[in-house]
Amino acid sequence: MSSFEKIALFIDGSNLHATSKALGFDIDYRRLLSEFRGRGALIRAFYYTTVIEDQEYSSIRPLIDWLDYNGYTVVTKLTKEFVDATTGRRKVKGSMDVDLAVTAMELAEHVDQIVLFSGDGDFRSLVEAVQRRGVRVTVISTLASQPPMIADELRRQADIFVDLAELKPRVGRDPAERPGSREVRQQPPQFIARGTASRSDRLE
Repeated sequence: MSSFEKIALFIDGSNLHATSKALGFDIDYRRLLSEFRGRGALIRAFYYTTVIEDQEYSSIRPLIDWLDYNGYTVVTKLTKEFVDATTGRRKVKGSMDVDLAVTAMELAEHVDQIVLFSGDGDFRSLVEAVQRRGVRVTVISTLASQPPMIADELRRQADIFVDLAELKPRVGRDPAERPGSREVRQQPPQFIARGTASRSDRLE
């Protein structure tokens, strides 16, 4: 892989979280960023997640804040929690799939490779679409869990499939080593925006 190859990361936050948990480790997002900066010219690292509306405290909030100040473009969407009338179970309505797909299509002409952290089979059409634009797609998920976290159709469509278990030594952290809030920087770096990217954050 050329050191001049332009790369963009697209992280399906909830899917990656579930995948790493299934493998028994946490993602060290500082190390993850460093890993892919070493593989080429990292143009953007997007992290997509939903936040429940009207929830006073969300366990994801400290992570979102840390990512927002440490090199990631965080894209969030408010979701609504409701009770299913049929089952009586509490459910959350909301998905980031369309937001991720739209940005990936917009960025396709500016990059050589997209790295998708998700095993969601709904992204197969997106992968095929950006491939038609000459972009190589690496999908990162796992076959090592039971059941596997990667949809077979997505794995087959990808140019390269990387099992997250293989990346554990380079991007993983034991859950007991979770960092404290003191690691959050005081000032955000340039070009990082919470929510959808601002006008100044878009590529010309």
